[in-house]
Parts: sequence; structure tokens; C-alpha cells
Amino acid sequence: MKRTRNLLLIGLVLSLICPLALFAGGSSEAKGSGYRVGVSKLLPHPALDAVEQGLQDYLKTTGLEISYDLQNANGDISTASSIAQKFKSDKVDVAVGIATPSAQALSQVFPPTVSTPVIFSAVTDADEAGLVAANIAGVSDMNPVEEQIKLLIDITGATRIGNIYASGEANGVVLMEMAKAACAKFGVEFVASAISNSSEVKMAAQSIIDRVDAIYIATDNAVISALASIDDVATKANKVLFSSDPSGVEGLNVMIAWGFDYYNIGIETGKVIERVLKGEKAGDIGTVYITDPAKFELWFNLDTAAKLGYTVPQSLQDAAAVLIKDGKKISQ
Repeated sequence: MKRTRNLLLIGLVLSLICPLALFAGGSSEAKGSGYRVGVSKLLPHPALDAVEQGLQDYLKTTGLEISYDLQNANGDISTASSIAQKFKSDKVDVAVGIATPSAQALSQVFPPTVSTPVIFSAVTDADEAGLVAANIAGVSDMNPVEEQIKLLIDITGATRIGNIYASGEANGVVLMEMAKAACAKFGVEFVASAISNSSEVKMAAQSIIDRVDAIYIATDNAVISALASIDDVATKANKVLFSSDPSGVEGLNVMIAWGFDYYNIGIETGKVIERVLKGEKAGDIGTVYITDPAKFELWFNLDTAAKLGYTVPQSLQDAAAVLIKDGKKISQ
């Protein structure tokens, strides 16, 4: 959501102190003439779905003739590898990986010695993920983690912040370490719980909920996909929940959400794909970072805040993209 008001968001926060039957969930469009783009998505989720839609919507505006093979791995790494092999066999012109594991699988099948460009999207740290090569480019979803932690502390006064992260995902580990460093900087205790897959998220939340004042969730795909289960645990314990992904919080009791509008990440990804299809070398583009505050969204659930006994400053309410008040969603 783009509004002039959002341009002031970061400044306000800082002033107060992220073949069709072969694969489950996959779909293919018939290939015609023009370019063939394979899109491998780690799993169905509002944020990753928005990326997928955004890149397609942008490319519709370019005049390029493109057919897509849209696949999702349903969170399974071996399936992501099989999708990559499929794209290689089908000789796609561009292979797109949405989320770190999908992009890594593509990079292994399409090394720099292969001419096919790999475009990643919604990858937090391309260097850490090994996604730096002559045939790789993409868009990072690196969030302002330190500022997010500071906002959480300023509003709630939390002295113990919990975090759940996927130990097997490069982006999950990077974001956990950033949150840990931020907590150390601000003098608050950091309590982390590692998971290996989404089915472990609720148990991880239950294991730390009595030891923290609030839970901070980064843009960790395995964790975010189970946000509803964390919300359930936090709600029952009367604890604050902060999400770095606003796309999945509607209908939940998440008190604060601040992060990217992932549809915009999809738009930026489409722009990278366009540049490559028009002849620019992927390696010369590298990693694109989004820093425009208008690409971020801030949500406050004022009903949850009131229930937990917190007050959100009016200046932040005015800067928010969305407020939840009296059970209604107010878009600003």
C-alpha cells in the first residue's frame, strides 16, 4: 500500500527511540512463443503468493511475451530440487526462486557454467545463502530488524523477547542473529527456540511463552507459515506478538506488524527479470535492496493492545497503513 504518510514511517520509529501432476500444488501454463519463465515457490503463503502475483503483474506491462510454469514445493527441500531439475529439462529461459531454499535449489542445478539466469526473490541474505554468482540476481527482503525490536520495546517496555527460527534456513538464522544483537544493544534478554519444520512451531512457542514478555517473529518462512499457532499461544498467555510480515496477520491477534508489502517485492522482482530478458547480465545486477519506506507497511491491532494494557502513540497510529479497532480493519 503506497501512501505519502508511510514515507515518514521509519523516521517516526527512529525518533521514538522483512509437469503439472509432478509436484503437489504446481501449475503450468501452456508454452507459446516468447520467453519461458519457471517460478519455484517454497510454499503457499500470503507473502510468497503476493511475490508470485506481483512479478507476473509487472511483466504484463512490459510487452514481453512470457509463458510461466508455476510450481510450489510445499515446504519440502527435495521437491524444490526436483522442480529445479524440471526447469532444466524444460530449458526455461529464466528460473525464479521465491524464498531462500527454492533459490538455492535452482542455483545448484543452474551453476554459473550454465547460461540460464537464476532470479531470487524474498531472500534475506544472498551472500549467506550462497546466492552470488555470474548468473544470479534478485531482490532481498531484508527487514529493519533493529528498528523493529526498538519499536517493540518502546511500546511494550519488554525486557525479555522471544524468537522462533528455522535452524535449517539461512535467512532464519541470519534474522535470529540480528534480533539477538538488537536485544543485546538495547539491554533486553533474548530467548530463542529453534525448529526444523513448521509442525514444530507451536511447541516451540509453548516452550518459551512463560519466559518472555513478547515474541518477535522475523520473515522466516517455516515460522511465518505457522503464525496462527504462535498467535494462539501468545493470546492464551496474554503476551505481545510482533510479526515482520503484515500479509498474514489479518484475523489474528498480532499486536504489531511491520514489514514489506510483498506484492511490491514481486514488482521489483519482475523488474529484475525484465532487465535480464532484455540482455543485462544477472551478475551485473546482483542483489537489489528495497529501502523506500513506502514499500513497508505498519499495522497495529488496537483491540489487542487495549486488552494487554498497552497504548500505541498517536504519531505511530497516524503513520500506520492499517489499524484494527473495535473489530474493524481501518486502512489509512
